[in-house]
Amino acid sequence: MTGAGTPRAVDTERGTLDKAAHENFPVAPFFLPRAWRADLMAVYGFARLVDDIGDGDLAPGGADARFLGVSDSEDRLLMLDALEADLRRVFDSTPRHPLLRRLQPTVRRRALTPGPFLGLIQANRQDQLVTRYETYDDLLAYCELSANPVGHLVLAVTGTATPERIRRSDAVCTALQIVEHLQDVTEDLGRDRIYLPAEDMKRFHVQEADLATKTAGASVRALVAYEAERAHDLLNEGAPLVGSVHGRLRLLLAGFVAGGRAAIRAIAAAEYDVLPGPPKPGRIQLLREVGLTLRGEG
Repeated sequence: MTGAGTPRAVDTERGTLDKAAHENFPVAPFFLPRAWRADLMAVYGFARLVDDIGDGDLAPGGADARFLGVSDSEDRLLMLDALEADLRRVFDSTPRHPLLRRLQPTVRRRALTPGPFLGLIQANRQDQLVTRYETYDDLLAYCELSANPVGHLVLAVTGTATPERIRRSDAVCTALQIVEHLQDVTEDLGRDRIYLPAEDMKRFHVQEADLATKTAGASVRALVAYEAERAHDLLNEGAPLVGSVHGRLRLLLAGFVAGGRAAIRAIAAAEYDVLPGPPKPGRIQLLREVGLTLRGEG
């Protein structure tokens, strides 16, 4: 097995962590204390690795599979099983994958529990088995696994978790997941996944074939607008989380909420036509939303 300090291990770790710059939300911005940044990046590395396995987006060369002791990196369920086994080593021995070795000091320092990490793995298992969601409630249940654990981990790393903050965080994280699904309708369809609830598609007279066109028709745009409004309501429900904390953490959480709001505004500016590609907000729009969120507006 390749050692933790070898060039291949470093390259594998860096290739995953570098993806943080392309996320919709700030992962570990410069203004946070150095210890928080290190721990949040360790958590991000795990979450990104899980998603890359589930989406089939691992770096070429099979290094991740070798670290996890898997011969067939194309078998996503097998890879996720191996990742879960390595996650359990984080809590009781020495993990094999460099990103999980990076995570181990964070787990110990912050007294993190396996639950949120296992939720992220289970969400990606579900992605291999479930490609359509009948109802909005079904989609929310998926978000409980795929998105909400991230908020739990952020609150745990910063030592600010309370039942009320967790509830608000869940609303924000679910909203961010729904917004990402709206941005990525075309990409997800290419993976034979649709995260728009089937009952809503029927309500707006949208067929799956309508999602495979180069530009959205009126029915698809109306459906996207409807789901975007739901996400906006969830962000408003979760926004008081920002005012419940102080200092630099308040700015970080404002960035999460503002990132979702800015993305929704970008979708609206594209007249809800998400099929040509994901509408993305500009930096000025994002900063404006951060200011509004810090002032309790939005």
